[in-house]
Amino acid sequence: MTDDVRLRRGRGALGFSFFAQGVAFALLVTRIPAIQDRYGISDGLLPAFLAAVPILAGVASVATEHLVKRVPPSAVLRWAQPLVLLSLLGVGTGSQMWHVAVALGAFGLSVGALDASMNMLGVSLQRAYGRSIMLGFHAAYSLGGILGASAAWAGAHWHLSLFTGYLPAVVVLVPLVLLLSRRYVDGTGAGEVQEKGLGSGGFKLLLPLCLVMACAYIGDSTVANWSAKYLQDVLGSSEQMATVPYNVYMVTTLIGRAVGDLGVRRFGAAAVVRGGSLVAAAGFAVVASAPGAWVGMLGFTLLGIGLCVIVPQTFAAAGRLFPGGSDTAIARLNIFNYVGFLIGSPLVGGIGDAWSYRGAMLVPMALVLVTLFYARSFGSDGARYGVRHERPRVVDVGRGGNEV
Repeated sequence: MTDDVRLRRGRGALGFSFFAQGVAFALLVTRIPAIQDRYGISDGLLPAFLAAVPILAGVASVATEHLVKRVPPSAVLRWAQPLVLLSLLGVGTGSQMWHVAVALGAFGLSVGALDASMNMLGVSLQRAYGRSIMLGFHAAYSLGGILGASAAWAGAHWHLSLFTGYLPAVVVLVPLVLLLSRRYVDGTGAGEVQEKGLGSGGFKLLLPLCLVMACAYIGDSTVANWSAKYLQDVLGSSEQMATVPYNVYMVTTLIGRAVGDLGVRRFGAAAVVRGGSLVAAAGFAVVASAPGAWVGMLGFTLLGIGLCVIVPQTFAAAGRLFPGGSDTAIARLNIFNYVGFLIGSPLVGGIGDAWSYRGAMLVPMALVLVTLFYARSFGSDGARYGVRHERPRVVDVGRGGNEV
């Protein structure tokens, strides 16, 4: 098998892995009220259950950093993804509170390993391509999220049990991810690369990207957790219309990521991230000042377009900054994904309750603008591939036409 065919197949397989993860995560988070009802979880106890998932995922991300020194990231992903899907099914199977606690714990641990290893493989593939492809992988995740949320809506609409709603996705996706996992492509010389780690003072170089990652996820979790409440309670929309902003956000995220790699190749990663930050900040400003629901919808649309480019390019930038230890950098950076998720919802909720929800929207707006101060971290002199001045490609598999 030629290198270009091998890499093209690896790209397609990894793209499906991102897609499957988008489906699984959407099926979980969109059915939280049903999970709460099934197990009798009180409103006071629910935040503890929800916080446990990202905390355990962060622990697993740290463990994955050390695990990939002994086994390749593809092996971690090969077994982590089926565990994510099976633990999702476990959430819908139990009948007692300790059942769901165990299932959510397994979900958190496996999803942390999955997120870290999946992005490790994405960065190594991008290095092999010699050009930006990371946004395409995250576009596949967004597409999976849209389909997963749609499946969850159908399950709720037809009053299906959690098990019945989750079972088709698990039955279809588990065999497919196991089959396609044989095509994953690891970076060459992985063991030697990982021995270098981040080097002396490496985490100090990585810290700006960690801050950017946390701020981006604070913005993302604000939309996920507060868009419906904001539209209905603050802007006076109907209950039906209040469900629309997150769907619009996900669709614009998909579109932005689908075309974003072209922008990175043309203008460079730093310019695209700067532009995304400004558009996202404008979106929060529109939401905060919106006189009515339709203007608020415009703000959430801008948020999807702006925020969608930041996270994939942050992972890619970490790989460029540490070519001799990209797996370590990505595992540590991935922790701040969960930090942002943990901080975002209670931060906005606390400010909204104490002051106003319009004012609360200005906080993630200010945080996303932090990215502007660190935009140079996305395009240093040593980070040529995937930006306007590309290095010679190892293999130009793009001509094969099999895009993710």
